[in-house]
Amino acid sequence: MGNYFDLTGQVAVVTGCSTGLGVQMAKALASQGAAIVALARREQLVKEVAEDIANTYGVQTMGVSCDITDTERVAKAVEEVLDKFGRIDILINNAGTGAVAPAEDITDEQFANEMNVDLFGNFKVAREIAKKAMLPAGYGRIINIASMYGLVGNKIAPASPYHAAKGGLVNMTRALAAEWGEKGITVNAICPGYFETPLTKETLDSEYFQNYAKTMIPMARYGKEGELDSAAIFLSAPASTYVNGVILPVDGGYTCM
Repeated sequence: MGNYFDLTGQVAVVTGCSTGLGVQMAKALASQGAAIVALARREQLVKEVAEDIANTYGVQTMGVSCDITDTERVAKAVEEVLDKFGRIDILINNAGTGAVAPAEDITDEQFANEMNVDLFGNFKVAREIAKKAMLPAGYGRIINIASMYGLVGNKIAPASPYHAAKGGLVNMTRALAAEWGEKGITVNAICPGYFETPLTKETLDSEYFQNYAKTMIPMARYGKEGELDSAAIFLSAPASTYVNGVILPVDGGYTCM
């Protein structure tokens, strides 16, 4: 078999790939030889990310500006990728949002927006890529980035729409895995715990969170940059043929208690 995790010749689309975990996972796949399509709303940022990855890893890249809630734009973005590469082997559905407020104060708009991005948006991208690229090829790896909050509740930051949307994404993963498994497409989910990103660093470094981590996370710390990489590579690998419908928490043990 040689290198189980070699992705040379594969094309990976990573959504939400302008900052944070999306960029980290894109780099992880690039390190194994995959061509990378960085897809997110902010055109300038995805172009910069694509250029950076191309320069660092020597793989082909493409930056595509796309709002995943816009069905027509998703279709057009997938066409653009297929025009350039002729194939899409891997999809990491990472785009998401998060409203934090007590449940009794959450507005209809906040709840609807959360569902529209984290659940429906991710479905739109999976549907389009499966239809146009993966089902015709009889091969694909879809990885939905849910959250440990899609599996449990929490007492540190009330975010009921986020829990609802990520919980929906977890079970949508199972539904698509059941439906597309015999077509050569595996569909799995990663449920990250607390991870350091530019958006979360300040909160995670606070004394309040540090004390919380000691009680609530068996490893007593948050996730560091790069600690999600191996999970993304594993689920993307051609060798992971029989791994389907799996919900993989990468959370330092948070959900084991």
